Amino acid sequence: MIQEWHRGMYVISTDKNRLDLQVIHRYLTTSYWAQGIPLETVRRSLEHALTFGLYLQDQQVGFAKIITDYATFAYVADVFILDPYQGQGLGTWLMETVKAHPDLQGLRRWVLSTKDAHALYQKVGFTALHFPERFMEVLVFDIYLKEQGTTPDSPPYRLRQ
Repeated sequence: MIQEWHRGMYVISTDKNRLDLQVIHRYLTTSYWAQGIPLETVRRSLEHALTFGLYLQDQQVGFAKIITDYATFAYVADVFILDPYQGQGLGTWLMETVKAHPDLQGLRRWVLSTKDAHALYQKVGFTALHFPERFMEVLVFDIYLKEQGTTPDSPPYRLRQ
């Protein structure tokens, strides 16, 4: 079921038809976590996740994606607010809305990864891992660049970890 939340001229919506794939792709392809990600990979990832678009009227200005089983676990990914709209509390509102979504209540574990937004996520209850020694990962830093035949140091990409 599509849900919407309003604050002044801004709207957060779970309607996938409202998502601006070009805005999302443009942001992610230059981010430190998804540098060079192909458009088709972004499209496919949106199909299989709960998505939250943040809009100023009809213009998408923010985004969050939740990968979940809707019962026990949620992974928060690809959260962003476009630069001109930062500093207005929109990131906090977006994350409060995500955490309050009725289909995500009662989950045992929420996780995310961030390089520089710890303060934002702490505002909505995230902490450092309680048992980091229990977590493992397979991480391919520059997978999207390798798929394109681009190196991490070739323009316009610079690998940022």
